[in-house]
Amino acid sequence: MSAPEALRIALLASEVTPLSKTGGLADVAGALAKVLTGEGHDVRVFTPAYASVDRAAARAVPVPGLAPLTVRVGSHRYPCALLKGVLPGGAPVYLIDCPELYGRASLYTADADEHRRFLAFTRAALEAVRALRFSPQVVHCNDWHTAFAPLFLRTGYAAYPCLRDARTLLTIHNIGYQGVFAAADLPDLDLAPGEVKLLHQDDLAAGHINPLRQGILYATAINTVSPTHALEICTPAYGMGLDDSLRARRADLTGILNGVDYEEWDPRHDRVIPEHFDPDHLGVKADLKRQFLARLGLAGRDGRPLAGIVSRLAAQKGIELIAGALPAILTARDLTFVALGAGEPQYEAMFRALQRDFPDRVHFERGYDDALAHWIEAASDMFLMPSRYEPCGLNQMYSLRYGTAPVVRRTGGLADSVVHFDPGSGTGTGVVFNDFDVPALTWAVNTALDWYAQPALWERLTRNAMAQDFSWTHQGGEYVALYRRLASRA
Repeated sequence: MSAPEALRIALLASEVTPLSKTGGLADVAGALAKVLTGEGHDVRVFTPAYASVDRAAARAVPVPGLAPLTVRVGSHRYPCALLKGVLPGGAPVYLIDCPELYGRASLYTADADEHRRFLAFTRAALEAVRALRFSPQVVHCNDWHTAFAPLFLRTGYAAYPCLRDARTLLTIHNIGYQGVFAAADLPDLDLAPGEVKLLHQDDLAAGHINPLRQGILYATAINTVSPTHALEICTPAYGMGLDDSLRARRADLTGILNGVDYEEWDPRHDRVIPEHFDPDHLGVKADLKRQFLARLGLAGRDGRPLAGIVSRLAAQKGIELIAGALPAILTARDLTFVALGAGEPQYEAMFRALQRDFPDRVHFERGYDDALAHWIEAASDMFLMPSRYEPCGLNQMYSLRYGTAPVVRRTGGLADSVVHFDPGSGTGTGVVFNDFDVPALTWAVNTALDWYAQPALWERLTRNAMAQDFSWTHQGGEYVALYRRLASRA
């Protein structure tokens, strides 16, 4: 039997590891490109050339023989150079180089032209596809930043032969970010008079335009990053005002759980930690914890558990639950706690206060440090993720691999990847709680501490966790199957 035909995919993402990153979108884009290329598919990634991108590391150079692109966004004209580089695993990446738009201190801004930055990126990516004479079967858009591509492909770009038959997939990584801008900026969409009716008219009447909603309306298919979250976002509680549009597209909406890059996150060969371990060498994990606590100047005592968190400090992540639960737990129980993250000032202040009140048992590091994140996963006994909502989450899957029991709320990808441990049967991989309140998190942490006090039970839980496999080999296959279904509709 002949091998399946290789697919042609144009993947548009506002961030891609290792070039740029603020969250899980970057990890997914980089990992998916890697696995698709490894399987022989023709995937081409398009992303902005931010000021922070290491162009030398990406081997990014101008595309030979290709004239600079001029992208129109309303009355604005943006000259864009197209650079070609390579991602780990060999996938070609095309960087849209426009210093006026992307030469800023951060990937995302609160600037008045934020919507134009990503309208220009979306148009530049589609223009680059034309210039490269690439005919993708699927244009894979990600989040609000590229969510106008499905509408553009139905309007101004519908006549171009290389894009005429392309189907579109919109992946929603975080529905809380929708890119809404004022209806007064309607001219920036460059729609013909008769095409304005394709916009969501209620939004327009309310004085705004919602890119993510437009993507939901016009993408051939929609997915989000876990099966549970695909159900959740169709409800008012989780749909962030878009649940009506999502329910109308329910037949075209699926959930595919994100995968983990185990070349990067695996204690068997982690590039950061000085010693490696697997389920048969858990003593090494205990030794790493001793080293880690000594390095941070925290009181170390054999038998005292360590809980960790690596997170954006935002309301979504349930940080207020930690603020409400941990002081009493630290007062009553023998526990050490390490936090890494940055975000809303009140949460940063909370962690600083916690460190001040428990100086020998709490350490807070503001910001993000990749090496420290690896250490926290490797050295901790448990990892806290009490999220209000979590489309997928990756740290709970990293934690499982490192034998660090996730303590999670039953929502989104947390519900799909962590199974509550049953001491009676010895099955399960972590602690899962339901209610979004301080008593529920308090119960969950105390439950983990009670199990930790029983070494044989805790070892069983640890081994169960480390046996889980959330590799991109499987999850990438789900995307391939979805792409094939879309391509067959061309």
